[in-house]
Amino acid sequence: MSRWERIANEILMHFRTLKKSAGDVSLSDAIDSDPDGNALALMDVISCEDEGLLRIEQEDRYIQLYERIQACLDEREREIICLRYGIGGKEPLTQREIAKSHGISRSYVSRIEKKALLKLRSALEKTDHNAK
Repeated sequence: MSRWERIANEILMHFRTLKKSAGDVSLSDAIDSDPDGNALALMDVISCEDEGLLRIEQEDRYIQLYERIQACLDEREREIICLRYGIGGKEPLTQREIAKSHGISRSYVSRIEKKALLKLRSALEKTDHNAK
């Protein structure tokens, strides 16, 4: 192959490479500008609805809730809340079902639940405030 053929081949390869990447778009490419004149990149307007991220966030909140249940509720309150809301993989029960299984009145279950939920809300608000 002559020197000129090699050069021609290199030029041809270069144009083929450009043609292959002609449709490529970078996420950092400017597509517009905001009213202040700042560049607006493609990545600024693309949203991501990733179920995995949502699931991780929910698992983190579940762990945080479970830790607060263990830390700030007494044994009876923990049991009532876990049974009532199906925490720990259990099927949620009504106040009547919990009352019957524990030999107490439904109104007493309601009072325990209300007191426990107030404790949990306070503990979670402190956690959220400390995280900021």
